Amino acid sequence: MSAHAAVAVGEAPFDAGQLDRLMDEAGIDVLVATSKHNVQYLLGGYRYFFFETMEALGTTRYLPAVIYPKGRPDRAIYVGCSMESHERELGKFWTPSVDLTVFGSRETMEQVARHIENLGAVRRVGVERGFLPADGEAALRAGLVNVDIVDALFPLERLRARKTPAEAGYLREASERVVAAMMVTFQKHCVVGASKLEVVEALRREEVSRGLVFDYCLMTAGTSLNRAPSDQRLASGDIISIDSGGNFKGYIGDLCRMGIVGGAPDDELVDLLGVVEDIQQVARGPIRPGTRGGDIADVAERLLAASTHKGYLHFQVHGMGLVSHEAPRLMNHKRMSYTGYDMERPLEAGQCLSIETTMQHPRRGFIKLEDTVLVTDDGYEALGDGGRGWTAAGC
Repeated sequence: MSAHAAVAVGEAPFDAGQLDRLMDEAGIDVLVATSKHNVQYLLGGYRYFFFETMEALGTTRYLPAVIYPKGRPDRAIYVGCSMESHERELGKFWTPSVDLTVFGSRETMEQVARHIENLGAVRRVGVERGFLPADGEAALRAGLVNVDIVDALFPLERLRARKTPAEAGYLREASERVVAAMMVTFQKHCVVGASKLEVVEALRREEVSRGLVFDYCLMTAGTSLNRAPSDQRLASGDIISIDSGGNFKGYIGDLCRMGIVGGAPDDELVDLLGVVEDIQQVARGPIRPGTRGGDIADVAERLLAASTHKGYLHFQVHGMGLVSHEAPRLMNHKRMSYTGYDMERPLEAGQCLSIETTMQHPRRGFIKLEDTVLVTDDGYEALGDGGRGWTAAGC
C-alpha cells in the first residue's frame, strides 16, 4: 500500500477477496466508506491534502466516499470534491469511476445514492455510521428505496487488522521518529524554567522536522498527575512523562518515555520505573501468532495484582495503525466505547499492538511506558524501542 502515489486503474490496492468475504459474512451488498482512515485505506494511501487537517466549510463538511460493490472492484466508485480533479490528473485513483462533481456531505450522499441505484439489485448497504453526518445519512436513506442501511464498521476494521509489510514499515518509521523527537526534546528543551506548553511546542517542531504529522502530546511534570499542556514550569529534579502520537503517511507512532530534569533518579524512582518496565516486558511474552489475544492482558494483570503498587497501577493493550485504537480489540474498554472482541481470538502476524503501563504514584508522580509491538511470523518486533530508562533532561 502506497501513500499519495499513482495507482493502476481497476487494481484494488487492498485484499479485495478478503473484503468480499467480510461483506458476505455481514450480508452487505455494497460498502460506502466515508471515514478519513478507511477512505485512505481503500484508495491505497490517498488522502486529499487540502482537507487533511480540516474538513468543515462552515455550512457543511468535505465528505469523500468510496463505493465498493461486493465482488465487483471493476464497478468501484470514488466520490470526491471538484478540487480533486488535479489529483485525478496525477493518477491518484484506482477506481474505474471517479465522481468529482459535488461539495458537501448532503450532496455527496445524494450522489452516492444515485450511483448505488445504477448498480441494480442492491438490498443491503453498509455505511460507517460513526463517520456519516446526519444530513448525509438522511440523504442516502431518501435516495434508496427498499434498501437496508447497516453499519459496516466491523468488516472494514477486520480488513485493516493485519498490516502489510508496507504498513508495518510506516508504523516502524513513525515509532522510531517519535522516540527520536522525544529524546532530543528531553535533552534540549526540558530545561529548568521551561513551561509544559513550550516543551510540547518544541516536541511538535522536532516531530515535524522528522517528517511526521504531529497529533498530540500528553505531558506531566514533577509530582503533578495533570497531563495537559500548561504554564507549569519545570524545576530541577522534576520527573517528566512525554506521551506523544505522531503519524507517518497516516500511520501512528504512539509511545511514552520518561525523563528527569537536571539530575539522576534516586533509587526509589529507579525501582518504580522498573516495576512499570517489568510489566511491559512480561506482557510481550505471549505475543506470537496463534496466542489467545486475552493472554497479553492476563499475564500483565496477574503481575499488577501481586504488586505492592497495585492501587495506582493501570495496564492496557490495544490495536493501532491508521487510528490509535483499532483491531485487534484485546480488552473491554468502556472509556473508549468498545469491547474485547479479540480476547478469545488468536493473534495474527501483521497485527500491531500498543502496550502501556501507567503508575500514578501518590507521592512521586506519573510514571509510564507505552510501546508499539508488531506481531511477526515467529514472535514480535518492538518498534521504536529506545529511550526506555530515565533520560537525563535539560543537559
